[in-house]
Order: sequence, then structure tokens, then C-alpha cells
Amino acid sequence: MLATIGVEPPFELPGALQRARVALVHDWLITWRGGEKVLAAMAELFPRAPIFTLFHDPKDMPASLESHRIVTSVLDRLPGARTRHRQLLPLMPGAIRLLDVGEVDLVVSSSHCVAKAIRVPKGAKHVSYVHAPLRYMWDRFDDYFGPGKASLPVRLAARALRPGLRAWDVFTSAGVDRYVTNSAHVARQVAERYHRTARVIHPPVELERFTASSLEGTGEGGYFLCLGALAPYKRIDLAIEAFKRSGRELWIAGSGQSGQWLDDLPPNVKALGQVSDDQLPALYRNARALVFPGVEDFGITPLEAQACGRPVIAFAEGGALETVTGKTGVFFREQTVDSLLTALAEFDAFEAGFEPGDAREQAQGFSKASFQRALIDELSAALVP
Repeated sequence: MLATIGVEPPFELPGALQRARVALVHDWLITWRGGEKVLAAMAELFPRAPIFTLFHDPKDMPASLESHRIVTSVLDRLPGARTRHRQLLPLMPGAIRLLDVGEVDLVVSSSHCVAKAIRVPKGAKHVSYVHAPLRYMWDRFDDYFGPGKASLPVRLAARALRPGLRAWDVFTSAGVDRYVTNSAHVARQVAERYHRTARVIHPPVELERFTASSLEGTGEGGYFLCLGALAPYKRIDLAIEAFKRSGRELWIAGSGQSGQWLDDLPPNVKALGQVSDDQLPALYRNARALVFPGVEDFGITPLEAQACGRPVIAFAEGGALETVTGKTGVFFREQTVDSLLTALAEFDAFEAGFEPGDAREQAQGFSKASFQRALIDELSAALVP
């Protein structure tokens, strides 16, 4: 069980929000990652609000979330559902619509899959914080269901279901009163697919936990770090091949469905497996840089690295363009091994002039307090008659 984030509202809520009956909705509570950290920051504002979700595995959830009443869908009762939940994607639209949030005034959904489609009682308002529009059926489809990413029957089924699921995603978007997104990158997707305007409120970084041991020098461990779920779009395979060619030391922390990337690693690449939350700050602090080769909707790890005073080597697309600056990292422009190798060569000169204090300062602009204040403003606006 992780440490409690807090069970009392950190701010004096406006009167309308204090009086409102609030329900929180999240796709699933199975792993403790960036989306769940956003939910935890939301839940901290409403300690008595129930949380509605498709699946729930309490073993990796923080006490702050477990203190809420958590209501799960019918899918959570299926044998093995929590370990193969993505295979149940065709059933998720029906399952989320079956969840009954009861008599509430405000529904706040945290959605990257189907949570935004929750049924809302008549007269209630719905604010949806979108991490990505139905990720598996839009821009991430080939990452999950392309050649070599899934079995042939699964790929054929996904391709057959894709048009219907995308149409359903667009249709249910009308049930949201106000949209909030985690990045300008996702706000553009919401505008393109749902024809709706979204306010950008960047996710918070845990500044009190991810701290710099000093604001001088380079990572004492001498290694570069890749960290996160081994999902196809993370492109850890790209980093492995680039470091294999360069001979530099790379550490990889994380696990997931693309674990085959870790088979037959070269001697200079080390797989750490899933690491505990307690180990993360030191891993960041001792790294020369975080390597971030995927396209993320936002991506919290570059901010965690910068909060620890470490720079980032990132692919120049997606959320990284909103969190990393020319002072705090190096970008590569093409998602290829050669382009990443060029960035690694450029990093040596960059590192000589890098100031850890610049990275820490950049991360401080993404505090939990800033996130919660902006969210309160948006929720308050939704309740105005």
C-alpha cells in the first residue's frame, strides 16, 4: 500500500462545490501510473466522493484512493478480468453505461478510454478530464493492433470493431458539459474528433517527493534511464537499439505487454523490472538523463526527472514539447535510431552547460496546487446556472 496523499480538501472550496454531491469516474484502477495520480489529486478535493470504475485492484492503489467508496462494473466480476482487461475492450462501452452514479450534482470523469461516456443524471453537470480520446481506437490503434503487436484473430477483430467504437466515442462526447485535457496536444484531438473546445490543465508532479539531491553536477550513476510501462507506443525498443549501437549504459525500469523488448539485451543495457515508488527518486537523481522516445499525450516522467534536477532526451512530439525546454533537455526530430543517436551525441555538449536548477524550476510550474486550483475554477464554472 502506498503512502496516503491526504484525505482532507487542501483548499477552501467555493460554496457551490462544497454543497455539490460529486461522483468521480476513472477507466480502471489496476496500476498506479500517471492517470491514477491525476485522479488522486482530484479525489483529494472531494474526500467523500465515490469513485466509479470498470476494474479495481486495491493492491497497488494508495490509501487516499482506497478511503473512497469504489464501485466497479460487471466486468470486474469476470475471472481474470483485471489481468486481461484490454481484451474486454468491446464490452467496455456497455459496462460503463451500466454504472449508476446515483443522485449527484456533478460528475468528474478521468478518461483515456470510455470513462467520459458514463451516464449522468438529469440536471447534473459532467466535466471530463481527457488524457486521450479512446486511445486504442484512434491514434494508438497500430501501436496495439498493428502487425506483430497482437495475434491475427485479435487484430482482425479490432479492425472490424474500430469504426463502430470510434463512432460511439464521438456520439457519447455530447454527454460532457465541459472538457479539460492534460495537454494542448490532446486538446487538438478533442477539437478534431469531438468538435469541442477544451481547457488545458497539465497534470501535477509530486514536487515534495521528487527532489534534487543537489543543484550541481551530473548524475552520479553514469547511466541513462528509460522508465514507465512497456507499452508499444513507448518505443523502448528504439532506445535499446540506439544504446546497443552507442555502447552507452542504459537502465530500463518498468514492465508491461511489450516485455519481449527486454529479451536478449546487450551487456550495456540493464532491465530493472518493476521498481517500487520508493526507488524512483534515487533512480532519477543518479541518471545522466531520462530518455523519452515515445509520443505521449502528456507524459509525467520528464517532469519527475526534471524535479530531481535531471535533463531529458525526448522525441519532439506530443506532451514532451510542453514540459521540456531547450534549457532542460535535447530533442530528436525523427522517431528513428539514427535520430536518437544524433541526440545522444549532441547531449555531451549540452550536458557540459546544463544547470540542474533550471530543470527543477521548470518542474515547479506543474505543482499539485496549481492543478487543483485550475480544476476548482473549471468545476465551479460548470455549476453556474
